[in-house]
Amino acid sequence: MVQAHILYSGTVQGVGFRYTVEQFASELGLSGWVKNLPDGRVEILTQGKRELSEQLMDRIEKHFEGYIRGKDISYETVQDRLKSFCITH
Repeated sequence: MVQAHILYSGTVQGVGFRYTVEQFASELGLSGWVKNLPDGRVEILTQGKRELSEQLMDRIEKHFEGYIRGKDISYETVQDRLKSFCITH
């Protein structure tokens, strides 16, 4: 199990991005959260199998093709295990 920390930039606020991410992550059985950042980016933290986080990113990038301009990702060891996936502030 790994923790993925993902930042998307582009036109990613005001387009249903967080709600779509929450749906996709829940369908894949990932735990974590998604939130808007004041600088216009969206931040995502997932916990689960690395392959599932990669599937999530593939789904997001296909669904929001043309909206996403950049992505930063890092993988880390899980610190505090989360139980579900949610939208946070």
